[in-house]
Amino acid sequence: MQKATIQLETLTCPSCVMKVESAVKSVSGVEKESVNVMFNASKVKFDFDEAKLSVEDVEKAITALGYEVKKSQVKAK
Repeated sequence: MQKATIQLETLTCPSCVMKVESAVKSVSGVEKESVNVMFNASKVKFDFDEAKLSVEDVEKAITALGYEVKKSQVKAK
């Protein structure tokens, strides 16, 4: 398992948080209980199985919703 943090454009409403959270949780290989979307910081933190997906797969799920990904950081758990 690896731990990822994705910096997003500024989130403007609580429903944005819910949309991003459900999109990240829907990606196969993401540990659903670990997903944490921080409204004030506009960040998403989650754990994922690097054998099943890359952080880019999660970025694509977020950008498909229309949110801009500023940067990503991945580290071993």
